[in-house]
Amino acid sequence: MRNTRGRGRTAIGVVLTGVMLFPVYWMINVSFTREQDMRDSPPSWFPVHGTLEGYRAVLDQQLPYLGVSVIVGLGTVALTLLVAAPAAFSLAKLRPRGGGTLSFVLLIAQMIPGIIMAMGFYAIFLGAGVLNTVPGLIVADSTLAVPFAVLILTAFMSGIPEELMQAARVDGAGAVRTFWSVVLPVSRNAIITVSLFAFLWAWSDFILASTLDGGGRGQPITLGIYHYIGNNNQQWNAIMATAVIASIPTAVLLVIAQRYVAAGITAGAVKN
Repeated sequence: MRNTRGRGRTAIGVVLTGVMLFPVYWMINVSFTREQDMRDSPPSWFPVHGTLEGYRAVLDQQLPYLGVSVIVGLGTVALTLLVAAPAAFSLAKLRPRGGGTLSFVLLIAQMIPGIIMAMGFYAIFLGAGVLNTVPGLIVADSTLAVPFAVLILTAFMSGIPEELMQAARVDGAGAVRTFWSVVLPVSRNAIITVSLFAFLWAWSDFILASTLDGGGRGQPITLGIYHYIGNNNQQWNAIMATAVIASIPTAVLLVIAQRYVAAGITAGAVKN
């Protein structure tokens, strides 16, 4: 009886997974399909007469957008860690006054819709002269990642044994040295988790990019796809090829970092 239930649940899981992954398969299928085969009825489930025309068009037209997205993603990760890691260490180990209130404010900040943040940043960046610039987009994307990063890192660092902190103090290490030499190496899983989510948010961002960098020279891949659809709405193989190429970096990162992400998210959930 238990074996039957287990097989039934497995079958349901496989079916649901297939349904959720079907758009990904169809995206790949269409990216290899010739233009004259696009309107076949019924549609072809496999690209029998496959073509690489869509990928050639992407390599000719979309590489600058991909390069900007990589710069924005890495810049967002660096700025997020630069702000969030010391803040989390302070909240977890130094416990300043108002730390609980600050944690609550960070939690509330995650509930603010992105479009509201974009409108506020638009007015600020316009006055500061950083509208339609890559550094401005990095700062804006980091503001979305920092609250999440602080909460995750604080939960992890709170679980670091006090014995390690005391041993560092006995050796003469101050707060900065303890943070750099003890806390950061131990917090590797949480740092990788935060870095991955910050990169994914920056890579997939459209609202902030379209609002704050819609007229700039350096635009990310989300805007590249958006403009590509508007300019080439009949070349669906090229559009889907762009989506496939844009999905590859994030998929690779998720596969490489999945075990660190699992450890980083669950850390701090249970106290000894």
